[in-house]
Amino acid sequence: MTLTLPLRIGTRGSPLARIQTDMVCQALAAAHPSLQAPGALEVVVIKTTGDLVTDRPLADIGGKGLFCKEIEAALLDRRIDLAMHSMKDLPTWLPDGLALGAMLPRADPRDVLITRDQLTLADLPSGAVVGTASLRRQAQLLARRPDLKAINFRGNVGTRLAKLEAGEVDATLLARAGIDRLGLTVPHVVLSPEEMLPAVGQGAIGLECRADDADVLACLAAVDHGPTHLCVSAERAMLDVLDGTCHTPIGAFAELAGGELRLRGLVAQADGRRIWSVERVGAAAEALALGRDAGAELKAAAGAALPS
Repeated sequence: MTLTLPLRIGTRGSPLARIQTDMVCQALAAAHPSLQAPGALEVVVIKTTGDLVTDRPLADIGGKGLFCKEIEAALLDRRIDLAMHSMKDLPTWLPDGLALGAMLPRADPRDVLITRDQLTLADLPSGAVVGTASLRRQAQLLARRPDLKAINFRGNVGTRLAKLEAGEVDATLLARAGIDRLGLTVPHVVLSPEEMLPAVGQGAIGLECRADDADVLACLAAVDHGPTHLCVSAERAMLDVLDGTCHTPIGAFAELAGGELRLRGLVAQADGRRIWSVERVGAAAEALALGRDAGAELKAAAGAALPS
């Protein structure tokens, strides 16, 4: 392995993205002494459409892939050598010529409910306004509490918490991984997967590079966390079969116990009136097959009810 230094890492500029990129740098430096030298790793901040356009729902402007498009273009143009992504933001299909080289150990994938008074879902008063940009969260929220009102709520974690504190909404939903990584002590209630199934890849950090860059691929292999990669790959295999769009509320969560993998998945209508669920348990070696099978069952069950 012969790396050309500095190794350039592309990332979004949000506080959470910068913290996650620091985690990547630390992991790479720990695995490769040559990357510990000053200047060996260069962080390149790239503004994405998803960051710049915050006044409209993601589904209306092209979906969550808008947090990745410009970064992937920089990879293909060789302006950076690898890209850091939150796996829940990475589209199912990568552009031709790019590959997922590694995933870091997954953080807590669960969602949290944040209110000014640390209320649970059951405690929220009827008619309470909940801000979320996620159709997955909205659908599961309304399935449990159809009396609540869900509104579009964009912006980074700090922006959303400030809007909550200002009284623009009564509650919001965030990923616990982001709260923990930012070191925030905001009071919150953790939602179990039974209450709110996470997004595909939630809590995992992915590292993308050019598929023909053997040196970077070898570099990333040293920091790849196998169990995380396996579980997230099963979730993404389910998503692949579903051919889910940004208009489709989809959740998935895979767990490993010994050599066995348990995958739970769901597809829902955005208003929460109908939810189709699936579960698969099998050998970890069959993770991708389990994911594809789960996706096929959901697709057959939901059928024409799925947005196109």
